[in-house]
Amino acid sequence: MKTIIVVGNGMVGYKFCEKIADRIKGKAFKVLVFGEEPRAAYDRVHLSAFFGNRDAKALEMAPMEWYAQNGIELIINERVTDIHKTKKTITTANDKEFAYDYLVLATGSAPFVPPIKGVEKKGVFVYRTIEDLEAMLDYAEEIKQRKPNGKAAVLGGGLLGLEAGKAVMDMGLEPHVVEFAPKLMPRQLDARSSNVLQLTLESMGISIHTGKATNSILGNGAITGMDFGEDDTLEVDMLVISAGIRPRDELAKTCNLELGIRGGIVVNDKMQTSDPYIYAIGEVALYNQMIYGLVAPGYEMAEVAVNQILRASDVVMKREIDMSTKLKLIGVDVASFGIPYMPSDKGLSIIYENKTKGIYKRINVSHDGKTLLGGIMVGDAEDYSILHQMYLNNMPLPDNAEELIVGSRGEGGSAFGSAMDLPDTAVICSCEAVTKGAVCRSVLEDGLESVKDVAKATKATTGCGGCKPMVTDLIKESLKTLGKTVKERICEHFNYSRQELYDLIKLKGITDYDRLLDEVGNGNGCEVCKPAVASIFASLYNETANRQESIQDSNDRFLANIQRNGTYSVVPRVAGGEITPKQLMAIGRIAQKYDLYTKITGGQRIDMFGAQLHELPLIWEELIKEGFETGQAYGKSLRTVKSCVGSTWCRYGMDESVSFAIEIENRYKGIRSPHKFKGGVSGCIRECAEARGKDFGFIAVEGGWNVYVGGNGGANPKHALLLAEKVDKETAIKYVDRFIMFYIKTAQPLQRTAPWLEKLEGGITYLQNVVINDSLGIVKELDDAMQALVDSYVCEWKEAVETPEIRERYTHFVNSDDTDNTIEFVALRDQKMPKEWV
Repeated sequence: MKTIIVVGNGMVGYKFCEKIADRIKGKAFKVLVFGEEPRAAYDRVHLSAFFGNRDAKALEMAPMEWYAQNGIELIINERVTDIHKTKKTITTANDKEFAYDYLVLATGSAPFVPPIKGVEKKGVFVYRTIEDLEAMLDYAEEIKQRKPNGKAAVLGGGLLGLEAGKAVMDMGLEPHVVEFAPKLMPRQLDARSSNVLQLTLESMGISIHTGKATNSILGNGAITGMDFGEDDTLEVDMLVISAGIRPRDELAKTCNLELGIRGGIVVNDKMQTSDPYIYAIGEVALYNQMIYGLVAPGYEMAEVAVNQILRASDVVMKREIDMSTKLKLIGVDVASFGIPYMPSDKGLSIIYENKTKGIYKRINVSHDGKTLLGGIMVGDAEDYSILHQMYLNNMPLPDNAEELIVGSRGEGGSAFGSAMDLPDTAVICSCEAVTKGAVCRSVLEDGLESVKDVAKATKATTGCGGCKPMVTDLIKESLKTLGKTVKERICEHFNYSRQELYDLIKLKGITDYDRLLDEVGNGNGCEVCKPAVASIFASLYNETANRQESIQDSNDRFLANIQRNGTYSVVPRVAGGEITPKQLMAIGRIAQKYDLYTKITGGQRIDMFGAQLHELPLIWEELIKEGFETGQAYGKSLRTVKSCVGSTWCRYGMDESVSFAIEIENRYKGIRSPHKFKGGVSGCIRECAEARGKDFGFIAVEGGWNVYVGGNGGANPKHALLLAEKVDKETAIKYVDRFIMFYIKTAQPLQRTAPWLEKLEGGITYLQNVVINDSLGIVKELDDAMQALVDSYVCEWKEAVETPEIRERYTHFVNSDDTDNTIEFVALRDQKMPKEWV
């Protein structure tokens, strides 16, 4: 039996184990893995998620039992110290010796700590392991106990540095990012895209300091600040260093393996080192004189090493390694592919920039305009997958290449075509090297019909998950070629789409979930179909969340948003953002009485945080007495209609936007839909209410109102599209009435208006024909349905307060009137915040 020893149990080391476990079943191989950390391999790419849940198990690549079940012996918390090439053995820090036939070095990299004076001080950390994060969290608690306004800096404005910036912000410290280069992410972004990213991050409360060379760390024993020279200092209480990586190649030095000038173990295209029985993969391997710091090349190296050791094939590493990447930094999409930026003598660039939305897109094309050479996307990377495939497969560009980043100029169509146009050899999932052909064959030849089944068979989507939208499209299109109907059924308990269930409920007059399940469903239902059906009942009958509370989402069930420490937030409606001094004082008095944290929201309302469950009816009761009602911040319903001051006060105002916004918000309040929706009313084209970033918006122009629909902010911002222009107020309302009702009837659960409109065949032109030209003959039905909802509005808070059996739900314990005394808060400026979980 031959022995394979793997040194390193990071993501790439685990991937080697996974790939070889699939291949050696029943074969004479013993696999022994050494991990230096006190736990099995975990997902470092999503390390920052640890700050949200403190759950190390959630990051595991596989549980400890997986290794034993696959015939792999995993030894954790054991450092390998020496390699003896002649004897083909390794030695550990505990002086244990193990023999190998093949040795795989997957030791990865270590954080680079610059030689800055004072870097050894207390409060200086690196950002690499779960243990690092735990130490940072403990120190952050120390800081917050001795001072309320603690600050933390991150040294390094690259990928990990920006993630660390979000991490210290989540710890309740004031975040600062310090970068030596004149821009953020200097290796991936050009100056303009970096500037857009910086503006977005600064708007989130992260201070950015570029072009800063740190001379020393200030403080006596513990860090108190950073010195940049020439009396330029930054006061901070903690520093997280994320200034790059260095390959962990120290083991190679113990046996004289060939190393690069700047480190890294030199490997050939078979992943062999200068010793043919020793392989190196991942961030320790120097291939093509480069260290590749991405997961996908590391996984490919693992695949090559497995094939070479097993002599299974002649698979070798490609000469050119694709360094394209897409990720979400602090909720902001950032992507680059091919040649991100280039001099004009090599190609031409097409750039779209919208600083108001934090969006920057750049594609680089050949001088003849026929070939895509690369690109950058910040703020909106939804089209990254297809652009990346066009680049990889040298696909021809449309005549108007700018449409690839600004959208098609035609009748709402796409400039991209279909994912089925890609060649079968196109790699759809770069993490697992799964091609389009493999995905389609799993459907066409193996009979698989779901993303889950295809993922299990091919491993597509199981890495970073970025390929999931394209895999989903390929599965749907492949099913269509087989003549199968592609149905978006809600779940296994209802073999219907939301639209079909909507029609069934309406036709049969069903008003009860259990009756619906008995008549057209099966089983007992689940947490997917219950809220979806609750939404349909509300959309059809304006049924409040109080009636069938067992089928509601947790927030709807208690008419408030649950927060991370188990308390709730309360948001009264402030229609159009207009509020009287008397109402302001009332909110202040109530918030002070119940010791609530208050914040102005982006939708021009006041949010009050920290209410315990039993306090909710008491708070609502006082708010109702002051003339307030529920703002339904918890529901999949209308949230807000944002407005500017319009012609009431503004010298540029073309019309009275505040009154219009109040009228609209009061019209649509309480209306449930597949997802939340928001509106905006701007009094002129200066657009202070950001109406074109909303699900529906009105902008006053000379001659009437322009009506926009299908926009949204959030993780994937979309500009709303023009539905009608220069119409009077009554006509504008009528068109949006119909738009909302058509959306409610036809959208999928949890689908915002922007993606719904994008997937609507014919796009905005089709929508105009439906709601304006009545091409389907349904506008009267839509008008009547909207009016019925408007006429039947009930304030859910008032209903809960005045109905004894509903009010009884608001207790912490089913068998006691005791309150929850485990909830803890800490000071935050002049207010409070939940104490961090331990």
